[in-house]
Formats: sequence, C-alpha cells, structure tokens
Amino acid sequence: MAISSSEISEVIKQRLQDFDAEMVSADVGRVISVGDGIAQIYGLTGAMAGELLQFPGDVFGLALNLEEDQVRAVILGAFEHIQEGDEVRTTGRIVEVPVGPQLLGRTVDALGQPIDGKGPLESSETRPIETIAPGVVTRQRVSEPVQTGIMAIDAMIPIGRGQRELIIGDRQTGKTSILIDTIINQKGKNLFCIYVAIGQNAASVARVRKTFEDNGAMEYTVIVAATASDPASLNYIAPYTGCAIGEYFRDSGQDALICYDDLTKHAWAYRELSLTLRRPPGREAYPGDVFYLHSRLLERAAKLNADNSGGSLTALPVIETQANDVSAYIPTNVISITDGQIYLEADLFNSGQRPAISVGLSVSRVGGDAQIRSMNKVAGQMKSDLAQFRELAAFSQFASDLDANTRRQLDRGQRLTQLLVQKQFEPVHTGVQVCTIYAGTRGFLDKVPVDKVREWKNGFSRFLLAERKTFVDSIESDRKWDEDIEAKVKETIDAFNRQSGVEA
Repeated sequence: MAISSSEISEVIKQRLQDFDAEMVSADVGRVISVGDGIAQIYGLTGAMAGELLQFPGDVFGLALNLEEDQVRAVILGAFEHIQEGDEVRTTGRIVEVPVGPQLLGRTVDALGQPIDGKGPLESSETRPIETIAPGVVTRQRVSEPVQTGIMAIDAMIPIGRGQRELIIGDRQTGKTSILIDTIINQKGKNLFCIYVAIGQNAASVARVRKTFEDNGAMEYTVIVAATASDPASLNYIAPYTGCAIGEYFRDSGQDALICYDDLTKHAWAYRELSLTLRRPPGREAYPGDVFYLHSRLLERAAKLNADNSGGSLTALPVIETQANDVSAYIPTNVISITDGQIYLEADLFNSGQRPAISVGLSVSRVGGDAQIRSMNKVAGQMKSDLAQFRELAAFSQFASDLDANTRRQLDRGQRLTQLLVQKQFEPVHTGVQVCTIYAGTRGFLDKVPVDKVREWKNGFSRFLLAERKTFVDSIESDRKWDEDIEAKVKETIDAFNRQSGVEA
C-alpha cells in the first residue's frame, strides 16, 4: 500500500510537535596528556573552577587549574583508560553527593556511593560538597553538651554541640579511640554521627565499622571512607563529602557530629594534588592555600539559631604530630581554626595513663557552657587539683622532705589521675561520672590505696547502675545541682564505702 507524501508530512509534523528536549550547553575539549590522576585539557574555554567534567567511561574529573590555554583537572576515580585525544565535556555542576537519613548505617566512598555491599542508596536528595559556612548572624552560642563518655574530657575539656574541638597527638596515642568512644556514647542521645576515614587502610576502616556494629552505633552513624589505596583526589574531597552529609541533619533542625580522621593525611593529599597540578610550593612544599583548605571545612560546623533550623554540626578533627611538635605548620593552622584542643601525650600513654590527655595543654574555649550544671559544679575543682599535682610532682622529685599539706595534695592528685584511667569502648554514664568525680575531689578516696582506686571506681560504677539507677539518670536528665542532690551523692558514696569496707 503506497503512502502519500502528505501523510508522511503529517506524521513528521506531529512528531516535531510532540518533541520536547531541553537545550544542553556544554563545552567540549580534548585531553592533551594524562598522568598521576591529572588530565591536561585543551578547548574548555567556558569551564568553571571546581566544575565537574565528564570523561569517557562514566568517569568524572574536577577542574582545579584554569590556565590561559588549557584546564588541569584531577580525575575522580580510575584514569588508566583515558588517553590523549579523548573528548571531555563540561557538566555545569559541581560535585554533589547523596544525603539524607537513608545513609545511616552505610559505608560510602568519597563520592557518596555505597561500598558496603548492601545495595544502592535510596536517597534522592543531593548536596554540593562545597558550600559557604553559616554567617555569624545565623548562629547562636554553644550551650548543649556532647557527652563523650570519657571522664577526663566531659569533666575538664567539655565539648558543646556546634563546637570544633581538635584532637591532636603523635601516632598510636589513642586519637581514633576517643572518636570511636564518643560515637558509641551517642546511643539514644539524638545525635547523628559521621565518621570520615582519610588515607587509612581498608582493614582499619572495617575494624572501626565492626566496633560500631558490636556496640549498636551503626544505626545512627555514616562512615565515609577514602582509603590509602584510593587516588589523592578522593582523599581530598572525602571530608567535604562527610560535611555535606552532616549539614543535611544540621539544616533539618537536628544535631550531628562529624569526626575527621585525620586532617594531616588530608593535607598530604592536597599537597600531592597541588604539586602534580604544578602549583607553586610554599612552606614544607604545601601550597599557599592549605590554611583555607581546612578553615572552609571546619567553619561549616555551627550551632544555628531558631530562625535557621536550630540544628548543630559539631566537628572533631584529628591532627597527627611528629615527636610532640605542636608548633609545626599544619598543627598550628588547625589549632588556630578550632575552639580548643585535646592534646594526647605519648609519654602519658606509655606510662599507662589512658586516655593520655595532657591537662595542661588541653583546653576548651567553650568551657562550662558545654557542661550540665552538676558536672560544672563538681569538676571545677578537679582541673585545678590536677594542675597543682602536676606542678608539685615535678618539684617533689628534687625534695627529700615534704610538708603534710604538699604530701596531701600529691596523694589526692595520684588518686584523681587513677580515677581518670578508662578502658577503651567503655563510655561512662554522665550521672556516674558526676558521683565518681565528687568522691575524688571531696576526699572520699583519700583512704583508698592508690593501686586500688581503679578497682574502687569500677565497683562504685556497678553499684550506682544497679542500686541507684534512677538517681544517676536524674542527674543527667534534670541537670540540676543543689544541697539535696549533693547530700544524696554523699549518702550514696558513704553507702558504697561501708559496703566495700573503705574507712570514712
């Protein structure tokens, strides 16, 4: 059957009428050279700084150097198949990652893609990894505590929701343990956690996840992993990916905690990228904008006011020092950005004082504002007692004779030091902390032998949780401290001491 030209014309008109396609504008360039994860591209005259570029094989790159006649981009992923002459297109987008509650319990890579073998993410919402930090007007003062479950921190170096507290120290001094303990302690406290592993080996990340699972922490935690085997480009963007995930909760009016483990390796990854991009090296071969690298990341942690959701994002960055040198380039940069630091000493760690927190060098610039009232009241004396003890202990080494008052202060300091020794992955209930610290600072342990203090503490903790559970819960929930509560704490300590045979 013959079809007339008019019928063909009608069909074409109908198709054209129904055809609906958006105009897509894209610059197209060609790869000049590729190596070490860096591609030189000619022809992308309209590319923007930080724009996502599309390479062959569904691989993306990040435009970082916009030069007069070419663009240098870092490739986010495998680059072995990319060759000279390959076509590259601009996308008009910057790097975005999936966000939302669907990520809780998952392990994702630096691009937000799942790597835990539990299927694809169901999240449909994405956020750019780079955003401008909230301004001063949109913030409010930090006043809610992040209870870490670590007595030395909650008592003397408190962390508030919306704060940035640096954890700094040499290798193998317990920095990651503090992060893990803090995340484990958030069960039931309405605080979502993001753990960002930068430059670690995959086995370490798997161990951290197993620890979270064993303690029931994965249900409110996201792990963002850029391992040592990943390209430097993925180690570079991993903290920003984790921050974008945390900002989703912050901007939704909820509270989130993000742990960057660690920013030293992040700075190394950025230095590697910068040198391969032919950017001029500065001090210790770091590029000139390495301060901005961390400041624009950590400034995004904030406690927002009620008009701007009221949510918070707390940041715990980790920095590794070399031979206790806190005056090195990267440590001093991050110290100046954060609101305080928890300094871990290798000598304390090796002597058995764990967590190995140096009371003299650690500080929280939020201080008592980030503590519940009861903790503030009982712990204020502790820091001064320990500081005096450390000072006296140094001088007493050269003294053969000590007066009674000095000896009493030294004995009290030794007991307080033992009181703060804590096992890994065993966070202490806040109410138990208050009662235990009260006993130490008010002289209830003065008759307990120094080598029995830890045993006393463990027994007292079991006693409180078994016999006085309602009372210790009320200390945390009511957040009050008055004469009646103090009297009840004294009565509780006396009851346990009588039961355990400790002299009054």
